[in-house]
Amino acid sequence: MVTKVLPDKKSVNINKRYALLKLTNILEEFLEKSLWESYKSVVILCIGTDRSTGDCLGPLVGYKLSVLRYNNVYVHGTLENPVHAKNLTDTLNFINKNYEKPFIIAIDACLGTSEHIGHITIGEGCLRPGAGVNKTLPPVGHVHIVGVVNLGGFMEYLILQNTRLNLVMKMADAITNAIMYNLWKRFRNEDVI
Repeated sequence: MVTKVLPDKKSVNINKRYALLKLTNILEEFLEKSLWESYKSVVILCIGTDRSTGDCLGPLVGYKLSVLRYNNVYVHGTLENPVHAKNLTDTLNFINKNYEKPFIIAIDACLGTSEHIGHITIGEGCLRPGAGVNKTLPPVGHVHIVGVVNLGGFMEYLILQNTRLNLVMKMADAITNAIMYNLWKRFRNEDVI
């Protein structure tokens, strides 16, 4: 699912030196502002489909994070069970029904300008999945993470199909590592399941 990003955000070019460190620190900043106060569970909602190279960023991150074993941390959207336009509403209903006070970190791919390809953006508030390909879907997330995987503005579906897997994998690795570190830092003294 391709997304348009809302304001209040910071961005890192994945191809620059120390990108992972910067991404991890930015995520920590946004999580410290928002997360640890009144929420009882963390839901990492990885949006996209494995049927499109450019749109598989979310499911790749979900697949990599599916090894997490913290109490009250849940991952939705993997390569095996992706969260996409057809099941997003049902997934959100499931999350709100089954998890107490969920804090949602939404992850998705997006299209952008040529100078922003390779940037990962972290922002406060929701993202609007599908907006980049003119779909109307519910906004999701208390914090969002999006990766600009290719050029937007015309023939979006074709562009997504012709996105470099190498770039998507680099972004997925960086996002996964930033999330894993921040969750470890927060929950390292608590029991794991």
